[in-house]
Formats: sequence, structure tokens, C-alpha cells
Amino acid sequence: MTPRPLAITMGDPAGVGPEIIVKAAAELYPRIQSGELRMVVIGSNPALEQARAQFTPHIAIPEVTETDTDWPALCALQAGPEGEPIHPGVLSADGGRFAFQAVERGVRLALEGRIGGIVTAPLNKEALNKAGYHYPGHTEMLAELTGVKGSCMMLAHGNMRVSHVTTHIALEDVPKRATAERLRRVIDLTHDAVSRLRLGRTRIAVAALNPHAGEGGLFGRHDIDVAEPVIAKAVADGLDIVGPIPGDTVFVKLRAGQYDAVIANYHDQGHIPVKLLGFEIDPATGRWDALSGVNITMGLPIIRTSVDHGTAFDIAGKGIANARSLIEAIEYAELLAAG
Repeated sequence: MTPRPLAITMGDPAGVGPEIIVKAAAELYPRIQSGELRMVVIGSNPALEQARAQFTPHIAIPEVTETDTDWPALCALQAGPEGEPIHPGVLSADGGRFAFQAVERGVRLALEGRIGGIVTAPLNKEALNKAGYHYPGHTEMLAELTGVKGSCMMLAHGNMRVSHVTTHIALEDVPKRATAERLRRVIDLTHDAVSRLRLGRTRIAVAALNPHAGEGGLFGRHDIDVAEPVIAKAVADGLDIVGPIPGDTVFVKLRAGQYDAVIANYHDQGHIPVKLLGFEIDPATGRWDALSGVNITMGLPIIRTSVDHGTAFDIAGKGIANARSLIEAIEYAELLAAG
């Protein structure tokens, strides 16, 4: 059966999006030629063509329209009208507009069933706001475009899969937002996502909010009064879940394979361990030269995965951006679609 194409949204055309997209397409080209993988790139066609000609001239990415009935296995779809010229590394409102329009079109195509899911390249929040789209990031934008409340983020790198009860809020607000209802929602979404990956089991751990899971109430009672009853109910419902596990050991156990996913309470609790392992550092220069990791939005009526890095304006157009995270995001989208 021929798979539905995945939409690769370009993000901000002034960032590394165009470059990593053509590099990923070149690496995956044998699978594309065989028909095993199909991709439609949504964004600025001129920015994509510039990157293709500069970095991967040996592959072709023909332009298509939404009304075409037979898209090639690899093609490009313009997200919206071109405005002022967009230059690599230069922040602009037009870059933010293209980032939004690409996601908007991708969501619509996914809801219509024309594509199997969307994979997003990075956008720039400042450019997005300059264009009049006031979202903290992709996750909140996707929730509004799909009419969903209660979605959540999972980061994945190798066997490190970490979902989040809260993300882009102040740390002081976390206990108020990490309610019993929200925790159970994230437990169910995490279980569903891990099940789709067909790992053979779905063993999940919930990280404690407080040091030592509250130490019997000495360091706070949130883990005792909120998390423990929710976890006990999930176990009674047949889920393979444990916790709260102290945050200073739960990720070591995840890396050791004792769990298939961990639920973190807030942004940095979950992001730091995954990104610490995902960044590859050049010891000679102290700079990172590659990043592995995928951002998955759970709880949407569509499949969405993303790179786990930003627009990197400082290296855009220089030929040194690494496509590894985008390739992993494409592979995760395939797995979730198949599952």
C-alpha cells in the first residue's frame, strides 16, 4: 500500500529549515525513489530552491499545487504568497508569516486526510510575533488550529522518551497547573504514544515534582496528595506505570531501559536530560556540531513531530546545519502513522 505523504513544514525560511530539509531529502532519497516514503515540503518555494541548488543539486523537488491529484513522491507546495525577499539569517515578519502559513496548510491537509502527518522545521518566535501570530511555539499553535485542548509535548532521543505535564509557564505556576486531571491526561496520552511505537511494552514512570518525592511531606505534599492517587488509579485501570520517582534518578533508570517513557512535571525537568544526551559537542572547539532528538505533540487529531532545535540564524545558509534531528522526526512520524 502506498503511504500517504508526510508534510514537511519549512518553519522560518530564513533559518536552517530549507537547508536541513534538502539534506534530509537527499539522505532519504533511495526510500523516496522506491515509493516507501513520500514527502511534500510546505513553505517558501524560492527559499527551498535556493537551498536545493546550493546543497543538493543532484535531487529534484518539483513544485505542485493543492489541486493536483497526483503528487510526486517528493515535491514542494507554496505556503502563501511571496512578500519581500527573505535572506538566510535575517529575521523578518515575512519569515514568521511563512512559518505560520506552512503549518496552517499542513494541518488542513492532515485533517482532510491528504497527508499522513506533519513534520515541522523550526520557527522563530520573534518573527512569528512580528507577523501578528502570538503563540509561544508550535505546540500552542497546533492546538488552536486543530481545536484541541489538553495536548502535551514529548521529547525523544533514542530510548529517552519524556512527556511533559506543563511546558511554557513560569516555574512558580507549575504546582497549580500540575493537577490530578492534567496528570491523568498526560499519562493516557503517553501510554497511547508509546503503544503506537510497538516496543512490546509500555512501562511508564512519573517523575516527582519535589526532591525525594517530598520525603514523606518534609519537602512538600504535591507528590503524595496529587500524583500518588492518580498513579494508583492508572494502575488499577491496567496501565503499567510507577511513581512518583525522584527526579534525580528517574532519568538514569529510563536510560538504563527500566522504563519506556517518563512523565516530567515541567519544561526543564524533562528537557535537560534529553538535550544533554542529544547534543554532540566538538571537544576541540567546545561547540555543538549536531543535535539528535524529536519533539512529538500528543493529543492532536493529527500526527505531528518536529526537530528539537531552533532556527539557528547564525549558521543559516552556510552549509553546516545538521539534518539528523529532522530525519529522526520523519522516522518517528512514520512509526506513529503506521501504529
